[in-house]
Amino acid sequence: MPRVKSDRTKSRLGKAAKRNRRIPLFVVAKTKRRVTVNPLQRNWRRSKLDLKKDD
Repeated sequence: MPRVKSDRTKSRLGKAAKRNRRIPLFVVAKTKRRVTVNPLQRNWRRSKLDLKKDD
């Protein structure tokens, strides 16, 4: 990844970083453990973002 990123690439990386968080514990408590995992979570090694070269 180049040091100088386009605005589009940087915004996509920022959105992915925000999405890659666990669900807050108050949500788990409020839903009585029906919601426990974040389906959008990914590991930086296991699954990559599909960023194209021209983004």
